[in-house]
Amino acid sequence: MAATPTPSPASASAFWADADRHLVRYGGGFTREIIERAAGSFVYTADGRRILDFTSGQMSAILGHSHPAIVETVRRQVATLDHLYSGMISRPVVDLARRLAATLPAPLEKALLLTTGAESNEAAIRMAKLVTGKHEIVSFARSWHGMTQAAASATYSAGRKGYGPSAPGNFAIPVPNAYRPDFTTPEGELDWRRQLDFAFGMIDAQSTGSLAACLVEPILSSGGIIEPPPGYFAALRDKCRERGMLLILDEAQTGLCRTGTWYAFERDGVVPDILTLSKTLGAGLPLAAVLTSTEIEQEAYERGFLFFTTHVSDPLVAAVGNTVLDVLAEERLDERALELGAFLRKGLDELAVRHEVVGDIRGRGLLAGLELVADRTTKESSDELGARVTRRCLELGLHMNIVQLPGMGGVFRIAPPLTATEEELALGLSILDTALGEAAGAV
Repeated sequence: MAATPTPSPASASAFWADADRHLVRYGGGFTREIIERAAGSFVYTADGRRILDFTSGQMSAILGHSHPAIVETVRRQVATLDHLYSGMISRPVVDLARRLAATLPAPLEKALLLTTGAESNEAAIRMAKLVTGKHEIVSFARSWHGMTQAAASATYSAGRKGYGPSAPGNFAIPVPNAYRPDFTTPEGELDWRRQLDFAFGMIDAQSTGSLAACLVEPILSSGGIIEPPPGYFAALRDKCRERGMLLILDEAQTGLCRTGTWYAFERDGVVPDILTLSKTLGAGLPLAAVLTSTEIEQEAYERGFLFFTTHVSDPLVAAVGNTVLDVLAEERLDERALELGAFLRKGLDELAVRHEVVGDIRGRGLLAGLELVADRTTKESSDELGARVTRRCLELGLHMNIVQLPGMGGVFRIAPPLTATEEELALGLSILDTALGEAAGAV
């Protein structure tokens, strides 16, 4: 049967009737707003409402929506060279690989350009297994690395139940959460060294002697904006070296200036064996990358590394990636993320003074987390509180994303575009202030 022609815009009731009838739900319910367009830090609904986007779309649109430079690049490139046979390469692809390497420390100089974070993590895991000749993967217990098989098997924050066995040899280690420490010093602070020693003692007890890699985020995002303390990643790297494992860092949400440096791992002075980028690299378009050393790439190649996908090395999104690097450098958005991050943090700290339900504020640059609790002393969580604040923010014109995991309060992931203004951040803080006050009084 032939497809029906695209009709003129339907009424809101007809739109939602079609959506409810024909769309597969893939992660809870849909936000009940019809989004017509987006520009800068805002999305606009069919009924004329303007909503401030405090998540940069899916934590991706670091240059805001419809950035003029991105729009122009897409128009030009799609009319010139959009897609190729996967064995062919083009100038935008080689240019982006070279330029990414120039932003990174040695020996990261080889790039594989893909589409999504899951795909880049899948390729990184596949490469690590092939190069090491081993198959076991270690990740954080609140990790999120994607929805494809190997990436999903290394994801522990959600989505593990009901799908049958995950890939064999996947292990979780505890997250070093300073706000909710499981190993403590005599002073009651997180004892992350003892925690890490315990974790790898458990890994060694379970391993069959086939530890290939450790895949982690420098700042866990879906895990509740948790940043391991200084020194942690150097110690983790040493644990990997002792066992012949590769260290893979997933900078899907932290890479490319969001935290105030080009890459979050720069704080620790630890260079991964493999780095994965996605989300921010395409500034909202589907572009991802795997970066590694010449030595690892050569070993993978000699062993027959295969990751021949439909959209590997596509020129259209590679051209967008080059434009993203242009804008980041020309507008010094790493410095801007630091400045705006300080402004945002000050505003969040002021909210914590006014609202007892704010338990903790954490993060770096323009990736901030605000954890809600029903009681500051016990750190008791409240799903109802988080849901009320989220709902009220949207009603007032602010889109927020909340992470609600067992044993944690609701954690707002705040990640506005790097191009946002102080006035826009102040607007978001004002709306959040009102929502917190109203929701706390109602719970």
